[in-house]
Amino acid sequence: MLPCMTTSSPDPSALTFPDGFLWGAATAAFQIEGATTEDGRTDSIWDAFSRKPGAIHEGHTGDPACDHYHRYPQDVALMKDLGLQAYRFSISWPRVRPDGGAVNQAGLDFYSRLVDELLGAGIRPWLTLYHWDLPQALEVAGGWTNRDTAHRFADYTQTVFDALGDRVPTWTTLNEPWCSSLLGYGAGVHAPGRTEPKAAVAAIHHLHLAHGLGVQALRAASSTIEIGVTHNLYEITPDSDSPEDLDAARRIDGLQNRVWLEPVLKGAYPADVLEDLAPYGLSDHVQDGDLQLIGAPIDVLGINVYSSHRVKAGDKSAAHGPSQNVGAEEVQFLDRGLPKTGMGWEIDPGGLTRILQRLHTEYPGTPVVITENGSAWEDEVSEDGAVHDIDRVLYLDEYLRAVHAAIETGADVRGYLAWSLMDNFEWAFGYDKRFGIVRVDYDTQERTVKDSGKYYAAAIAANGLPAEPPAAGYGQQEVHQG
Repeated sequence: MLPCMTTSSPDPSALTFPDGFLWGAATAAFQIEGATTEDGRTDSIWDAFSRKPGAIHEGHTGDPACDHYHRYPQDVALMKDLGLQAYRFSISWPRVRPDGGAVNQAGLDFYSRLVDELLGAGIRPWLTLYHWDLPQALEVAGGWTNRDTAHRFADYTQTVFDALGDRVPTWTTLNEPWCSSLLGYGAGVHAPGRTEPKAAVAAIHHLHLAHGLGVQALRAASSTIEIGVTHNLYEITPDSDSPEDLDAARRIDGLQNRVWLEPVLKGAYPADVLEDLAPYGLSDHVQDGDLQLIGAPIDVLGINVYSSHRVKAGDKSAAHGPSQNVGAEEVQFLDRGLPKTGMGWEIDPGGLTRILQRLHTEYPGTPVVITENGSAWEDEVSEDGAVHDIDRVLYLDEYLRAVHAAIETGADVRGYLAWSLMDNFEWAFGYDKRFGIVRVDYDTQERTVKDSGKYYAAAIAANGLPAEPPAAGYGQQEVHQG
């Protein structure tokens, strides 16, 4: 089980995290594995989406990605060298149940080998069942607009547990279902690339139902594993105290945060969000017993945090932003003039502190782990082959300090998993955006630990951070682990 945590005043010379704080990194199957047609694997929605002209930057696909399918021993050895205590990875649904159908033993065997490799290196496996790679055959049958897909997810969950449940202590059902529903079915910028608001809202509920059915299957199979779900959360602030701006913030907070948190942690959809989504029929998909399943207790809440948003009311012609307009057609997202990452996302570590404090106040009783946090930059390789990614070092340092600040005020945060272990296929951006603390040369598949990876390794070894942030010239200095 995740260790109980106590907080105490940090050493004046350093910011020390509580004993037992879990340090790790995260990846996702489609983004790193490659081998998309090997050993019985069939198409996922991302394989199909990648073949649509213009869908992915420069027509990139998920093959070969980082070739992790063949290079996992090397990658696990790299994790061990970095001192990672946990590794969050996802299972490829079309690899273990191709086309959503019969079990494929060869696919399961890959993950069994990976888990054994991790355990042999002393690294805790943290398994995510669904990180967006729905079998394409299930999408043809309706995908997440089809209630039956949630039941197929429960079958798939049981299959994975039967193979790995004796060795994997922590299980996440879904990763960022906000993206799977609103970006995939509403905005069309993620697989399967549909632009149907009512379909997106149906997907919201069916993804929640899949989580509930997955938890039910796992609870029936084991009383010792930890079970959770991961949501991408943002601090949402209004541009002013005007009723219109306050309502804009309420709408976006409902779509981005509360519609995901409250069914799981409170067993009900927020009443105002149900009203906002009434034109799209959210309530029509809720059947007797659904919310009881969805609201079953979890052991850990994973949160992915990358930025925060300031919003204001506006007209439809100016509306834009992460809501993709479903239920928030007249909301504008504002540029606050903050520094931005290579993704164009504003850097606001205080937003992470406040999200963690809010979870502690409004949803007490569930431990939180940061399951993703990181930044993309245009990394350059020096003449000596090193990657002096000072921007990522500073981002990592600032956000870890934000986590520490939340813990100091009482938030029950039990771990931090950096996104990402290595550069990878960044969805619609293809290989153009690099989030890794390890560089991947996609031509040679050579791995190079960046300065950010060395800094993170040093933080793990010390279980903390230096009292002062790194200097701007940090990237030109030698970095030691410990």
